[in-house]
Amino acid sequence: MATLLYNNNRPSLRPSRALSAMLADMLREPQTAATQPTPAFVPAADILETATGFELHLALPGVKKETVNLEFLDGQLVVSGNRSNPVTVAKEAAAAATEAAAPADENTPAVVAPEAPAAPKFRRVETNYGHFSRTFRLPKTVNVKAIAAEMTDGILRVTLPFDTEKVTTQHIEIR
Repeated sequence: MATLLYNNNRPSLRPSRALSAMLADMLREPQTAATQPTPAFVPAADILETATGFELHLALPGVKKETVNLEFLDGQLVVSGNRSNPVTVAKEAAAAATEAAAPADENTPAVVAPEAPAAPKFRRVETNYGHFSRTFRLPKTVNVKAIAAEMTDGILRVTLPFDTEKVTTQHIEIR
């Protein structure tokens, strides 16, 4: 039995196979592949309002809390830091091992050390590495002296309590 295809469009109006193939390729791969990490990124942030103040959650997986800097400057909260990529860390470790194996002076015999493993190479990069910085303008209702931060499970949680001593709204009676 023969299969009949019905399409009364002129051949010039029918989609070409090249366009169909291009669309199939675009739909197959949702993200473009990168082979080198970017030098900077912007971490994702969530801001919540509670009865006692605001909470700021920044997603910083793989970032050590020692590398994060939190500052309050002119009514703005600035969160910055750095996430090292594994290739750079491996190269720095290999360089440090090579320097440690070098003799201190000419009269000291050189110690033959086993070769350090070659640094890994990126084949596909979907994680962000490098310097990051986010700035948040704080309302005047936040008590700046009571800001607290903690980092657990790759999430930086900054608590921004309301200042209960400041008057934010007041009804004034007319005499």
